[in-house]
Amino acid sequence: MTHTKYHFISGLPRSGSTLLAALLLQNPRFHAGMTSPVGTLYTSMLHQFGAGTEFGPVITKAERKRLVRGLFDSYYAEHAEKSVVFDTNRMWTAHLPMLMDQFPGSKVIACVRNVAWVMDSIERKYAADPYEITRLFNDDNERATVYSRVETLALRNRMVGYPWAALKSAFYSEHAGSMLLIDYDLLAQAPQKVLPLIYDFIGAEPFEHDFQNIQYDAPEFDAPLGMRGLHKVRPEVSFQERDTILPPDLFHQYSQLSFWKDTTGSRANVITAKFVPTAIGN
Repeated sequence: MTHTKYHFISGLPRSGSTLLAALLLQNPRFHAGMTSPVGTLYTSMLHQFGAGTEFGPVITKAERKRLVRGLFDSYYAEHAEKSVVFDTNRMWTAHLPMLMDQFPGSKVIACVRNVAWVMDSIERKYAADPYEITRLFNDDNERATVYSRVETLALRNRMVGYPWAALKSAFYSEHAGSMLLIDYDLLAQAPQKVLPLIYDFIGAEPFEHDFQNIQYDAPEFDAPLGMRGLHKVRPEVSFQERDTILPPDLFHQYSQLSFWKDTTGSRANVITAKFVPTAIGN
């Protein structure tokens, strides 16, 4: 039986999850990376033994639990010597009951960002290659204009809308205390303040990170999407101010969706540029 501790990275796209994984990967005790297939394998398994399936009546709950745990341990078998494995997937905030049942005491680090800037970041990637049609959109109607592209991404089953809805559900759930939300702006501006808070939250020994020498890229993953550089991390952590390329009405509309700025009714832990706690706990 592995003694590896599992934690999870989730949250919104274009909000620092790949940057965070690249930083955590510097610690030789940790393994972290971009989105893994474990989440998709888990949901596929649910469809195989769920209600109405051929094997549903014969696979017990205890067997289901062992099968799901086996996914994690088998996939990360090559990293069994690591004390901590971070699995990244935007779907995990929609499956907190399973994570907390499988891995009691595990934590979910959720990266967040003003949704207007998330949309701006994706639109910039789209506009950067006018000779490509990204697979983020299903047809020419969806990719026709900046309005159709942003509205498509915001749908509850698409790239931005799904993780936003999943995160909001988790934010007000009974397991919210196991989550730490990190605002991208603060991670980019002051990583030396954010990383110690993460270590404190997961109960890990401190580690001195190098914020001027980061290495991470996944061209083999980005190429099939038709959006190059989606998971490429700059060598140095920095925050780059810029003007938005979104029309003002779109930018204003999606700037109103940062629900995590008000923690009323939630037990979630939040780190934003305006609120930097000295310690974090449930």
